[in-house]
Amino acid sequence: MKRILVLFPKEWDRLEFGRPEYRGRYEFVYAGFDLFRFPANAQLATFDVFRFVNRLLERFRGEHLDGVFSNNEYFGALIAAVLAEKLGLPGTDPRVVITAQHKYYARQAFARIAPEAAARFAAFSYKVRRREDLPFELPCFVKPVRATFSVLARRIERFEELQRHLSFWPFEKWVIKRLVKPYNDLMRWYTDFELDAHHLIAEEILPGVQVNMDGYVHQGRVRVLGVVDENMYPGTIAFHSFEYPSRVPPETKARMTVLAGKLLAGMGYRHGFFNLEFSWDPATGRIAVIELNPRMATQLSYLYESVDGVRPYEMLLALATGEAPSETATAAPYGHAASFALRKFDGKPLAAHPTQQQLARAHREYPEAHLMLYLKRGSSLAREMKWLGSYRYAVVNMAAGSQEDLHARFRDFARLLFPASDLPG
Repeated sequence: MKRILVLFPKEWDRLEFGRPEYRGRYEFVYAGFDLFRFPANAQLATFDVFRFVNRLLERFRGEHLDGVFSNNEYFGALIAAVLAEKLGLPGTDPRVVITAQHKYYARQAFARIAPEAAARFAAFSYKVRRREDLPFELPCFVKPVRATFSVLARRIERFEELQRHLSFWPFEKWVIKRLVKPYNDLMRWYTDFELDAHHLIAEEILPGVQVNMDGYVHQGRVRVLGVVDENMYPGTIAFHSFEYPSRVPPETKARMTVLAGKLLAGMGYRHGFFNLEFSWDPATGRIAVIELNPRMATQLSYLYESVDGVRPYEMLLALATGEAPSETATAAPYGHAASFALRKFDGKPLAAHPTQQQLARAHREYPEAHLMLYLKRGSSLAREMKWLGSYRYAVVNMAAGSQEDLHARFRDFARLLFPASDLPG
């Protein structure tokens, strides 16, 4: 039996590893806390990344361990890379992870490797006070150099909007600093980067549609699993759904695959899963890279298994233990799959939460559906509204034979659990 350390496990990790297929084959050891659920996230106040790493090093230099990984973007992916390097286990180079996760230095790398696919950008401080201190023309897109889930990412038309966007209460400033401190500490340890994570970037607004590309690198060889469409709520940058297969033409997917290989090789990415975001403009054919996430997109694993019959998690575990992932696929039961995000934009709590009876009925009538609830209230709801412009209260992964049937089943499923809410179309 192989022993795997899973750092800062995500809800999708725990759901996956509860499947009977893993029993007797793997022992999963968990470490780290959930950043998005109280009271576990209270540990953020005292979290010291060096103390955490050293404690795990001390433990697993004395205990058998076959692999370590994390799909957590905030802390986990980088800490897993550090531990793998120090324990002599397979892993992504920590310096590559640091570069990929720092939007300023990642974009510098994109511009060097593939200038035709790089967006124009500039960095600036959270303390920007005057329009002339913003080194970019308006309108533009702004985002922190180190953040996930589109936190504090926004299109800015006028400088006054940016001023309001960057106006924080003292507790919000504290949260932001604590979230990026582990990254800043490890960045200083591994690199000579001068721009820490307490900065933002402004970049050109990329026209067209956004897509995800998922895959992995083994011994420098890039393997692409597929391309997933990113659909937004109308008039927003909030994700409504991730749908597979993509509607992007095969020729464009082939160009994206070539570009992915070029970017990964140029950045020295030789091992591990990746998730790339691209923008594609059908009018001009231009493909631009938005970001490179050095970990598996756990929310999307279900899509590839449902449509292609492949198991991304099995591939991930093979990589973590130094094996070549199997590319054998089983018969796929569905033609289309999607991950739907349910959001509210009015800042009000849900009128009612799903009851146990509703959840049980939904499980019976829609056995293919995977549901994650993110029920919020109070300050956490208000903070997500401010930082994102909406708040997510559920994610539903579903699959069906056709796209039409998929959307119809999703609407019925969502109405069963949230009858009083405005649901996406």
